[in-house]
Amino acid sequence: MIEWLEAFDRSIVLGVNALHTPWLDEVMWFISGRAVWIPFYLWLLYLAFRAFGFRKAIFFLLLAILTVAVADLISVHLIKNVIERYRPSHHALLTHRLHFYEIKPGEFYKGGQYGFVSSHAANFFALSVFVGMALKRKYKWLLPLLISVSVLVCFSRLYLGVHYLSDLIGGAIVGSLVAYTFWRTWWKN
Repeated sequence: MIEWLEAFDRSIVLGVNALHTPWLDEVMWFISGRAVWIPFYLWLLYLAFRAFGFRKAIFFLLLAILTVAVADLISVHLIKNVIERYRPSHHALLTHRLHFYEIKPGEFYKGGQYGFVSSHAANFFALSVFVGMALKRKYKWLLPLLISVSVLVCFSRLYLGVHYLSDLIGGAIVGSLVAYTFWRTWWKN
């Protein structure tokens, strides 16, 4: 069973990565970036200030930051650095079969050595679930939008060849559980 799952994971990353084209490489690199999302985060903060007022929005911001920080710590220190599963980009059988984003001539992005679970997935899902749940009374459409953004970011990581599908699903589960715990414990009215 494990061998079948590993083979499935490999075939998915190889299949998605094979879709590469120069323009799509740029789009996925852009989506996978961190700084590009700053205007989006500021928009979410604006929505929180509109929904809650200043004092409660500041508490919301602190909880959102703490939610993402805890998801990141769990994904990196309790899972990724303990399990030490190589990313597809560092897997001896796959690295020569994958296409990587060229950062500059001769320098290709391959991510860190280990990939299970994806911190991108954990962090984006932590933020999406916490913010979406906290603001769902005021903005019913927001949670589906945030989940869609998180899925798009996860797809970019698969496309770039730096995560398996199981890395991304694992990260999404970790982030969602942390977010739900924070929302339920400190925010739910």
